[in-house]
Amino acid sequence: MSAPHHDHSHRRKDSTPIEGSSSSSSRSTSQQQKAPQPLSRYESQKRRDWNTFGQYLKNQSPPVSLSHCNCNHVLDFLRYLDQFGKTKVHLHGCVFFGQPDPPAPCTCPLRQAWGSLDALIGRLRAAYEEHGGSPETNPFGNGAIRVYLREVKECQAKARGIPYKKKKKKKRNGQLKAINDEGTLKQITS
Repeated sequence: MSAPHHDHSHRRKDSTPIEGSSSSSSRSTSQQQKAPQPLSRYESQKRRDWNTFGQYLKNQSPPVSLSHCNCNHVLDFLRYLDQFGKTKVHLHGCVFFGQPDPPAPCTCPLRQAWGSLDALIGRLRAAYEEHGGSPETNPFGNGAIRVYLREVKECQAKARGIPYKKKKKKKRNGQLKAINDEGTLKQITS
């Protein structure tokens, strides 16, 4: 006598649906949506900067809430960060003032580099708005912050003998137009 025939082709013993069935694919899709994507380097840095600024405000005496934060708190924060800087900024009386590569060490202070402060303000400005702040009241976008950053940039350029120049924007598709000897335009690919 033969054993009774059981059809196991549609279900596994653990009763999990076969791959490719609609319930299996919808479950894997929902699992993919639950797993957060790793943050980009920019997003991670923005989150760290926001948390650091929030901690700085909490450590003030008296503590300052983010809703009461203004551009003066931001300026104080930027000055506070200078103590952790790694950029030598020569003072006016220093013999190396204006020299890009001084031949010997000096006692001039280390500061935060202008480019680092500028990037930090950009990240904090974005984070402020992502946390519900209005662009109109954003203390990181205040004119006083722009003036401060411009002054830091000019001061560091003079003190270090390194002029900051705007980077030229690249032309689209790497094509430039030039005038040839006859005065007509011709395209040159770079």
